[in-house]
Amino acid sequence: MSPDEQPLTPQLRALDEDGCQRIHAAALRILSEIGTEVLAPEGRQLLLAAGCAEAADGRSLCIPDRLIADALASAPSTFGVFDRDGQLAMELGGRRSYFGTGSDLLFTLDGGYDAPSAAEHRRSVVDDVRRAARLADALDNLDFVMSSANPDDVPPRLAYLVSFRIMVENTTKPLVCTAESAVDLQAMWRMAVALRGSDLALRDRPYFIHYCEPLSPLRHTAEAVDKLLLCAERAIPVVYSPAPMAGSTAPMTVAGHVAQGVAECLAGLVLHQLRAPGAPFLFGMGPAVLDMRTAECSYSAPEYFLAYLAVHDLAHHYDLPSWGYAGTSDAQLPDEQASFEAGIQTALSLMVGANLNHDVGYLNFGKTGCLEMLVICDEQIAMLRRVMRGIVLDDDQLAVEAVADTTRKGGNFLSHPHTRKHVRTTQWRPQLSSRLGHAAWRQDGALTLRERAHQRVKTLLADHEPAPLPAELSQALGEIVEELRAELEPQSDR
Repeated sequence: MSPDEQPLTPQLRALDEDGCQRIHAAALRILSEIGTEVLAPEGRQLLLAAGCAEAADGRSLCIPDRLIADALASAPSTFGVFDRDGQLAMELGGRRSYFGTGSDLLFTLDGGYDAPSAAEHRRSVVDDVRRAARLADALDNLDFVMSSANPDDVPPRLAYLVSFRIMVENTTKPLVCTAESAVDLQAMWRMAVALRGSDLALRDRPYFIHYCEPLSPLRHTAEAVDKLLLCAERAIPVVYSPAPMAGSTAPMTVAGHVAQGVAECLAGLVLHQLRAPGAPFLFGMGPAVLDMRTAECSYSAPEYFLAYLAVHDLAHHYDLPSWGYAGTSDAQLPDEQASFEAGIQTALSLMVGANLNHDVGYLNFGKTGCLEMLVICDEQIAMLRRVMRGIVLDDDQLAVEAVADTTRKGGNFLSHPHTRKHVRTTQWRPQLSSRLGHAAWRQDGALTLRERAHQRVKTLLADHEPAPLPAELSQALGEIVEELRAELEPQSDR
């Protein structure tokens, strides 16, 4: 493709290269002078053997700059993630942006699929995991699937694994999962090996990504480190994203907030790459902001957005694939507030080049899932992806000859061949948003966006059938769940 044919696409950043260097230098000081606690004995020994020293408090380990540099050099700048059938679905790295649902929501806004006015805010159950996976499978602009719900009708120690199995059976799209410990994560890995046929095939075509996080400030729990090291050993792509809360578990200032989060993520990267150099890792941070008036953790504060942009500037600076957010709102309903907050966040993610953007459809400060919000965000992503296709500046697109031809003939562009040539590829058309005039809108039922979204959810859930999983594979996955159930049963509340 010639330079003229390369589209010019919108880009956004909060930090220039000097700003990235200053944040990085602050993160290095935090790790080398203050240190970080590593509560997993195996992880602690790994760092000590690599040359880390105990801090003055006797608990933390100080990580020298050279280990950070080595880890950044060995981590891959790009890697592929494949769907259930083994087809390439996402190539993470660079400025490529993908979108998916989130995980572990305690509550669901259930409309009953009769009328939006019947919406019920209730605890999430297994059927919510299944329903969200099926809907995400049907939506063209969602690229991966997370559980959406943390089911309350499953023993807590089995909830993550049961959700994983349900997702496998209800979507062909790649998965991002959470886990209680390395035990259930190992069971998820066994399921993925069964799907691929071998450990080697799964390494070649990763099917799922695991998400885990340290505990801010500067503490890496035994559970998090054990999962992190297991991912390194098995070549499971992993997100190790801290969620420091500005004003609570991190400094109030945006720069300090980001510097601490970067330090926490880099410490995880060092552990991960010491265990398995070259294993796939996603860099990121959930830059939560504590609202000092309401004591709620905001996903939509402007300070959140600023810190979020800065984190992705750092990811590009490090040339690491990145973990992002999109389609999220602090609102309680899929209303006007939810739409504009989710749209702003999604636009920022695309323009900053965030790679793996989760939490699409979140409401209520990341506590409530809503299927209507999911289809609204799918339309937002589609519209914004059209913007991100950019502007091509070749002779045909500049259309000087078409202007000359139309002017000479005294005509218009409505019937011109240039218009017919480009109308389908240039113009994006909504499926959900209304472009009707007032009279036509009233004749069509005068439906609000939320009502149209509700209808679309009902239609997709009724009409879309995910590709079935072969019966023998479904049985094998069920056996893995039952094995873990038997192992955990004496410790469960059942």
